[in-house]
Amino acid sequence: MPLLEWRAAFSVGVPEVDHEHRELIDLINAAHAKLGETGAQHLVADFLGEIHARVSSHFALEEKLMRVQGYDEYEGHKADHERLLDEIRDIMDAYEDRAGFDENAFAGRLEVWFTEHFRTKDARFHRQRR
Repeated sequence: MPLLEWRAAFSVGVPEVDHEHRELIDLINAAHAKLGETGAQHLVADFLGEIHARVSSHFALEEKLMRVQGYDEYEGHKADHERLLDEIRDIMDAYEDRAGFDENAFAGRLEVWFTEHFRTKDARFHRQRR
């Protein structure tokens, strides 16, 4: 069973953004599936690095759009982005050290963050773009 499943509530109504969000969910699900496989530790580390890189790139694009449009909640939205990137780095460090890595915490942290961020902050920003 995947960790995250796309839901209509995640849609922000911008096809390109929704597509990127779906790709991120797929990548997170692939990393989560590898966690339980014997001998897949190097693959999980690669997936986590790829997740960080793609999320960072996606956020840079969103933040550029926000600055160009003078989005009124830019600072709070950007802070939420930074919070997730910090969490992903913490997860990567814990996985690399094998100390303090908790598969359930990995799953829970990302699920809650993505669910809430898509539904609230991203949806509000993209509603105001129209």
